[in-house]
Amino acid sequence: MPHVLSPAGETLVALLVALAIDLAFGDPSNRYHPVAWIGRLLAAGTRWLCRGSPAALLSGGAVVTIGVAALAGGTGALVSALAARLGAGGPLLEALALTSLLSFRGLAGAARRAVGYHLVSRPTAGLDEGHVASATIESVAENLTDSVVAPVCFFLAGGLAGAAVYRVINTADSMFGYRTGPLEYFGKTAARVDDLLSFFPARIAGLSLVAGAALAGESARGALATLRRDRCRTESPNAGWTMAAMAGALGVALEKPTHYRLGAGALPTVSDIERSVRVLRAAAAASLVLMVAASLVGRKLLGLSS
Repeated sequence: MPHVLSPAGETLVALLVALAIDLAFGDPSNRYHPVAWIGRLLAAGTRWLCRGSPAALLSGGAVVTIGVAALAGGTGALVSALAARLGAGGPLLEALALTSLLSFRGLAGAARRAVGYHLVSRPTAGLDEGHVASATIESVAENLTDSVVAPVCFFLAGGLAGAAVYRVINTADSMFGYRTGPLEYFGKTAARVDDLLSFFPARIAGLSLVAGAALAGESARGALATLRRDRCRTESPNAGWTMAAMAGALGVALEKPTHYRLGAGALPTVSDIERSVRVLRAAAAASLVLMVAASLVGRKLLGLSS
C-alpha cells in the first residue's frame, strides 16, 4: 500500500492517534501493558544480579538496565520497520505501540490516589495533610516529564525505539535508583542515565508549566519566579524544574522534610491537588504543541520532511 503522508506527517498522525487512544481508554491492565513487562524483566534481573561487592552491584545494575533498554529499543525498531511496510496503516500500528509508552490520562488519576512510598520516595504514614498533599502535587509535576514530555520528545527524535529506551531507563530508575543499601550501587547506572535523558524534557516541562499556569488561571508569574529561584534546590538536576514551577503556579510551598522546600507559601491542602491537575493538563497541551512545532521545524531544516 503506498504512503500518502510524508514521514513528518506519519509521525504526527501516530502521535495524535496515540494521545487520543490514551485519553479515551487510559492504560491497559498490567497483564497486557508493555511497561509492566519491562518492570518484570527489570525485577528478574534485580533478583539475579543485585548481590555481591560494590563493583559487582554496579556492573550488575548496568547489565540489567542497558540490556533491557536494548531489548526494548530493538523491539521498537522492529515495530517501526513493520509499520513502514504497511503504508497508510503504519501510523496506526505505531500509535498502538506508542500509547503504551506514555500516560497522559493516568497522570490526573494518579493525583487522586493515595501517595505511597514507591510513588514519592518517602513513607506517608507519619506525614500530616499538608505534606501528603505536597507529595502528591510534587509527583504530579515531576511525572509530567516522565509520562508525557520525555516519551513524546524521544518519539519525535528517535521513533518508537527512542521512546522505548527512555521508558526502560525511567522505569529502572523508579524501581532501583535509590541511595539505600545495595541499590546505592546497583541503581547508579539507571539513575545517572535517567538524569541525562531527562535533562531537556524536564526543562521543557518546567517552562510548559509556566504556560499551563496562565492557561489554567493560576499564577504564571509566580511559576516563573519560583522556577528561576528554586529549581536547583533538589538533589535531582531535573525534578526541581517542574516541582518549583508548580509550587509557584499554585502559590504554595512543596516540601520534603530535611531535603528541600520549594516556593514561599504555606503547605498545600487537598483542594490544591485539583488545581495542580488543571495546571498539569494545560501544561501537557502546551508542551505537545511546542514539541511538535520544534520537530517540524527541525525536520524542515534538516531536509527530512519529505
